[in-house]
Amino acid sequence: MNDYAEVIVLAEGPTEQLFVKRLLAPYLAHQGVFLTPVILNKPGEKGGDVKFARARNDIEKHLKQRKNTWITLLVDYYGIGSDWPGYAESKKQTQHTRKAQIMNQATAEEVDTLFSDLNSAQRFIPYLSMYEIEALYFSDPPGLAEQSGVPQKAIEQILATCGEPENINDHSTTAPSKRLEKLSSRFKKTTTGIAIATAIGIPKMRESCPLFNNWVTKLENLSH
Repeated sequence: MNDYAEVIVLAEGPTEQLFVKRLLAPYLAHQGVFLTPVILNKPGEKGGDVKFARARNDIEKHLKQRKNTWITLLVDYYGIGSDWPGYAESKKQTQHTRKAQIMNQATAEEVDTLFSDLNSAQRFIPYLSMYEIEALYFSDPPGLAEQSGVPQKAIEQILATCGEPENINDHSTTAPSKRLEKLSSRFKKTTTGIAIATAIGIPKMRESCPLFNNWVTKLENLSH
């Protein structure tokens, strides 16, 4: 294995791109893993309602561009297109961990079926965040409360109901970002959201969010 790795992160939208650029890239660079976030692109589509057809084109493009890079996804499960591999089966599940397992495995298998000649089995790492990247901000209730101006008690009540950050669900009114918008009228994903994430930091997110931690661990291991 190389002592360093270059990874293209195909991000759902501007929030995910900024999260990688401001937080995750500097964090992993110290370990010899260098991330370049690129927003998934298709004419007429920018963020939200991410269809697999949209991601597939970019996955293929970046697998072809350079043979010595890895490709990973950073896409929210909330609002994902129904054409994603594993989508129908994941919707039958009640456990968020099982949903993630099905989606990531099915996505990896489909990409390998499509692009096995590009060594996709070794170079592609899927990650569909449960249920939104904003769930990570609930890793630190005091920090989230301080940065957002939301009472800590309200944040702790959400966690008491859901059990853990990555289980804060994907309904149109109760997804993580929707809850934050309801609690604070000044919450904006790409400004206050990223400021909150920066204040909390990757280590605390890893401690509270096992699925996120597993993904970061896979990225870390690329340089070992």
